[in-house]
Amino acid sequence: MKKNMITGSKLWSIAMITSLLAACSSPATTSTTANAATSTTGTTKTVSVSEQTSVKYADLVSLDADDTNISWSEADSTAIKLNGTTATVTGSGAKAANGSVTISEAGTYVLSGELTDGQIVVNVADKGTVHLVLNGATIHDNDSAAIYIQKAGKAVITLEKGTKNNISDGKTYVYADATTDEPDAAIFSKADLTFNGAGQLTVTGNYNEGITSKDDLKVISGTISVIAADDGIKGKDMVAIQAGTITIQAEGDGIKSTNDTDTTKGFVAIAGGTFDIQSGNDGIQAETALVTDGGTYTIVTAGGSANAPAKVEEGPFGGGGGGWGGGTPPTDMGTPPDGEPPADMPEMPNNSGTNAGANTNDAAASNSANVTATTDNNADADTATTATESTSAKALKAGTDLTVNGGTYTIDSMDDSLHSNNNVTVNDGTFNIESGDDGIHADQALTINGGTIMIAKSYEGLEGAIITLNDGDVDVTASDDGVNAAGGETETAANTAASTDNATTATDATTTSNISVTETTGTTSTTDQVSQGTTANQQGRGPGGMGGAAASNNEFHINGGTLTVNAGGDGLDSNGSINMTGGTVIVNGPTDSGNGALDYDGTFEISGGYLVAAGSSGMAQGTSDASTQNTIVMTFPATQKAGTLVHVQDSEGNNILTFAPAKDYQTVVVSSPDLAKDGSYVVYSGGTSTGKAVDGLYTDGTYSGGTQVVAFQSTSNVTWVNESGVTTANSGMGGPGGGRGQGGFGGGRNRTQSGTTSESTGTTDSEK
Repeated sequence: MKKNMITGSKLWSIAMITSLLAACSSPATTSTTANAATSTTGTTKTVSVSEQTSVKYADLVSLDADDTNISWSEADSTAIKLNGTTATVTGSGAKAANGSVTISEAGTYVLSGELTDGQIVVNVADKGTVHLVLNGATIHDNDSAAIYIQKAGKAVITLEKGTKNNISDGKTYVYADATTDEPDAAIFSKADLTFNGAGQLTVTGNYNEGITSKDDLKVISGTISVIAADDGIKGKDMVAIQAGTITIQAEGDGIKSTNDTDTTKGFVAIAGGTFDIQSGNDGIQAETALVTDGGTYTIVTAGGSANAPAKVEEGPFGGGGGGWGGGTPPTDMGTPPDGEPPADMPEMPNNSGTNAGANTNDAAASNSANVTATTDNNADADTATTATESTSAKALKAGTDLTVNGGTYTIDSMDDSLHSNNNVTVNDGTFNIESGDDGIHADQALTINGGTIMIAKSYEGLEGAIITLNDGDVDVTASDDGVNAAGGETETAANTAASTDNATTATDATTTSNISVTETTGTTSTTDQVSQGTTANQQGRGPGGMGGAAASNNEFHINGGTLTVNAGGDGLDSNGSINMTGGTVIVNGPTDSGNGALDYDGTFEISGGYLVAAGSSGMAQGTSDASTQNTIVMTFPATQKAGTLVHVQDSEGNNILTFAPAKDYQTVVVSSPDLAKDGSYVVYSGGTSTGKAVDGLYTDGTYSGGTQVVAFQSTSNVTWVNESGVTTANSGMGGPGGGRGQGGFGGGRNRTQSGTTSESTGTTDSEK
């Protein structure tokens, strides 16, 4: 006789699908979460992180004795022997009937054998702890959850060491009526659910999800493999993983938490473990916070970055591209740029892949008491989605804060690889990333305090409203901008007179982070955007051009570490300002004249560290005059081939720069503590070096064999030179604004002008 089900028909939820086709859509504005605050006071926007950013697993997760208990004995447990469609119970607290086993008392139950079409039901009225020991058990239910925890204080499933266990359901569920949609997973619990032990568990969710808990879900240990028609492992209030080996193949999300009504819940916290996740949607998704302390992760979402939809940057007439004009090349730029796209610019990913889990089927309901629900590979998808909509397919995704304290990550994601709707903090870890969109994206603050981050493929490498690099080794390859400080709230041209304190000092950033436009420790920088906008509009717009939007309060701070960028668009792009106090930055910028190796709308103040940026000349910018460290901006008379050394030395022959750009270039910016305001320098092209290059930069060895381009006397802290000597920086050429600038045709970026106003004073080889 077939068991009766006390459940209801499948009620499909309909969710709006977020679009991935827009290359630079505006992130969320004001955040009201406890971890971050965004506010607008007068004309100054504040984005701050006032809480600890070194939050760890132990700060969020507490374990009790039941969570870690793996012991049992025959004397103090009830044995459940499974045999085909029946079961034999030896002991108290459980009964077998009609193909199901119902557990009604707290205690320990040891399951072994095979149940080919039946269910283990836990219904404990006193809400005590039920300890299920899977001791070589195979359980399959054709039309419902194989293990269903209806009521209990807590359920603990122990995987007995040395055993293999299999739990599965069918593709079609049968419910008693049409009022509920539970259970909907092969293992489904309405109570807290914990997995522990040293055995193996394979869960196949043919109908919908693999493992679901409507409360807390914890994994202490074990080897768990999940195959699911939708989500792999889902907990409502939390998913906490202390250790274990977890493999997931899911058409929906790999691991997720869902509580969106309590800000203290809905998080995912991982202390360690080994993870292999292939998901149609997000790899690991937290409704609130996502914290990883360690572990080894291999994550592929939606078939990987190759399946990302093509990105299209808006042109000069659109809000995304800004207007023509507003660049800061020198007066004499040598050979005019032809405006052609770079030959070696990475190809945009095609849209050859399919959106996993995008197809939905309506549940077929009969007029009888029993209702049959057929599997839906993405129950949260709307059947009316259009070709311009797509599911989220990020690797690590947090609704509030994403904190990475360590671990090794190999990621190939169709969407962003690391993403937060609020803040991202990377304190440590090793990352190998291929992304179809952003490598790392934060709607508000993105802070890197350490780690080794290799973004081998992305549309934009690092993106956030406020980006801070305090330490670490970051290598970015991007088809558009390498680093993009954009998003958050912006200001109009009428409200741009603002003084901001730039966060230039990292005060034990791995413990607390006070990143703020208006209140932080560090050097004070005042930006008069109204004045700058007027100057840029008067000097820089093209024929018939119109003034564009002023700079926003987005910021990019470089306080330490190393950053290497290879970008098809702008190398370093800030819709506000850039501030550098330390570290080493190497930029291989664009080869087309519509972008620049450096692109900022406010100021770029440098007071320490080492900067070299090579790229095209059409939109070239140097650092700002307010900088306390000196800079040289060299524009060659013609485009130099990739790999051609550019060498700068002082009058005593000391090396300032020996660099082999990875791509064709015409302008090189170098800023070094060794540069003097009134120093004498010589620029060479070509030649060789006996030293060893790291990312094209030679810091040792002997340079020889090059051709002298120009010798000159520096007369300013930002000196623009060409083959004729020192020249004047202005905005006579310009080009389309990048990033998320605003404005129509003309003057789109209102760039701050920097450089000397002296006449040409250098000499060239032909004059000697």
